[in-house]
Amino acid sequence: MTRTQRLLIWAAGFIVLLLIVQSLRDILLPFVAGMAVAYFLDPLADRLERRGLSRVLSTVTITLTFFLIVAGGLVVLFPLLQGQVLAIAERLPDLLALIERLAGIALERIAAVLPPDALQRASDAAGDYAGDYAGVAIGWMKMLANRLWSGGLALFQVVSLILITPIVSFYMLLEWDRIVTKLDRLLPCRQAAVIREQLSRIDETISAFVRGQASVCLVLATYYGLGLSLIGLETGMLIGLAAGLVSFVPYVGALSGIVVGVGIAFVQFDSLAPVLGVAAIFIAGQLADSYVLTPRLVGDKVGLHDLWIIFALMAGGTLYGFTGVLLAVPTAAVIGVLIRFSVGEYLKSPLYTGHMADGGNGDRAP
Repeated sequence: MTRTQRLLIWAAGFIVLLLIVQSLRDILLPFVAGMAVAYFLDPLADRLERRGLSRVLSTVTITLTFFLIVAGGLVVLFPLLQGQVLAIAERLPDLLALIERLAGIALERIAAVLPPDALQRASDAAGDYAGDYAGVAIGWMKMLANRLWSGGLALFQVVSLILITPIVSFYMLLEWDRIVTKLDRLLPCRQAAVIREQLSRIDETISAFVRGQASVCLVLATYYGLGLSLIGLETGMLIGLAAGLVSFVPYVGALSGIVVGVGIAFVQFDSLAPVLGVAAIFIAGQLADSYVLTPRLVGDKVGLHDLWIIFALMAGGTLYGFTGVLLAVPTAAVIGVLIRFSVGEYLKSPLYTGHMADGGNGDRAP
């Protein structure tokens, strides 16, 4: 079998995998989440096995402890976060009024420098848009009614995520080593060593990002939540936890947190000092993330650029929803490792060096 034929077979397999994910995307979420939890906890299970516990006992202990901690955290945080959600709802009209006032000031300044005819054209366009707004709103309501089923499907996904994910996690963690061993035996013999090396690099990249970034998110969520609460921001814990937990997307956590937090602070406080304090907390958190937390907890083994991670998360979310978000980083890691491997092979090939494959006298590359 030629190299071209092998590449075609691998490409066909990858396309079939994409089609399967696309067709099953509505039910894959709890299974992908369960696999992610099992992958996250597998090193701990291996460590307990080395200390003498059986795989079954290790799996039961780790799975129960993990989900009890998650459930306990939700039970403790839910009443507090529920109150803060209501507080945000109460502050929302004031926040919208502040935005409207600032927008009015900006429009006045724009009107002062625009010629009168341009301002009139803008006013006419706004009037036309307002005239069509009712029709747009009716169309939107029809679309909302047509998507009630999809809303029910989303509720089903949440329920299945809660009920099925622990079961999938348990069985995947229990059989993880056996699954890896069986898949390893299926590797083509001639390319097995190369594939194992690339899989090892992929595993190193994913584990460094997932386990390291999870630690970073937890540290930032705790720091933001406590810091904003100490300042006295009514919804500080909710905003801080949300900003910290989405910090796996580079810069998005701090940026979204500072926008929402400063907006709420403007509405809540009469002085400027607490507003500056909110901004300072997020700026300090971003600096700590960039120069302390990520270098120490994630390290330099990830090899995934921030822009590549953002693109992968956006593409995965657009194509497959939350399931795509969970698959985005592993997929980005696989593509990154394969690109680096392909570039390395290219740099050793006659296409780059200019040497003929049979030892001929090809021209040397400059």
